[in-house]
Amino acid sequence: MIIVTGAAGFIGSQMIKKLNDNHFNAIIAVDHFGRSEKNEHLKSLKLKEKVNRDDFFDWIDLQDPKELEFIFHIGARTDTAEFDKSILWELNTEYSKKVWNKCIAYQIPLVYASSAATYGMGERGYEDDEKLIPDLRPLNLYGESKNEFDNWVLKQAVKPFFWAGLKFFNVYGPHEDHKGRMASVVWHAFHQIKETGQMKLFKSHHSDYKDGEQKRDFIFVKDVVDVCFYLMHHRRNSGIYNLGTGQARTFIDLARAVFRAMGVNEVIEFIETPEDIREKYQYFTQAEMKKLRSIGYLESFTSLEDGIDSYITDYLVPKYR
Repeated sequence: MIIVTGAAGFIGSQMIKKLNDNHFNAIIAVDHFGRSEKNEHLKSLKLKEKVNRDDFFDWIDLQDPKELEFIFHIGARTDTAEFDKSILWELNTEYSKKVWNKCIAYQIPLVYASSAATYGMGERGYEDDEKLIPDLRPLNLYGESKNEFDNWVLKQAVKPFFWAGLKFFNVYGPHEDHKGRMASVVWHAFHQIKETGQMKLFKSHHSDYKDGEQKRDFIFVKDVVDVCFYLMHHRRNSGIYNLGTGQARTFIDLARAVFRAMGVNEVIEFIETPEDIREKYQYFTQAEMKKLRSIGYLESFTSLEDGIDSYITDYLVPKYR
């Protein structure tokens, strides 16, 4: 059995699809299952069992350890504007510690979701050197909750026989509709252009960047689950890894790709960046990917243009026609 937490969510449901596509069907889907729009993501997937996240630790204690093959711990509270620290620490930090300890107790290999939000403003760069992790300064409580767990992991004397933490950068793709304001810029661009015929981007308030030339490392969800699947088979070189494309792209690049995929004439308007977020606004993020490459992952990442074209033409247009 392969366990996927956050199973009904964006990346979790895509992870299960990847597993099913490769004939892994004994999937234990762990989630809250309280939102119908998320549960729709699981309808076409093959599962062995659904387990509520609150019941998971009691459930796993009742299983035959020989049947527990792998855990993908992807579930988390991902709202970067969440201000209730207790919720984030309970769901992101403490829950993850319990998953980790069950992996040790039952000798289960583990891949878990960290986040590029741990890098904060990027003052210390975007290198996934574990010696640098204690010095990272996230910008929000979500990033802090993820960084807290990363630091805790590195301090543990006893670890699962294989484990990997993945710092996801800006992931986009099918099944993120339920995320609302936390959905990707690609999702928001599609809907904004569909409704208004234009795309609004923030002006730059940084002398080194022109309007719309702020950059992010955008990664297609297909590439994220491909890396997770690779690690499930690799099971060596435990550690914390970046997971982006290694190539930052501008918001103008993204907007133009969305217009092209939709077949709509390009109309971009630049608006003022709200003053309350200007001081913490990131102008550049880019994953340093040498570490993942060094352990043998050599597949190319989907270009921004190809990922957006696939996402819009194969998923968003049919869904919102």
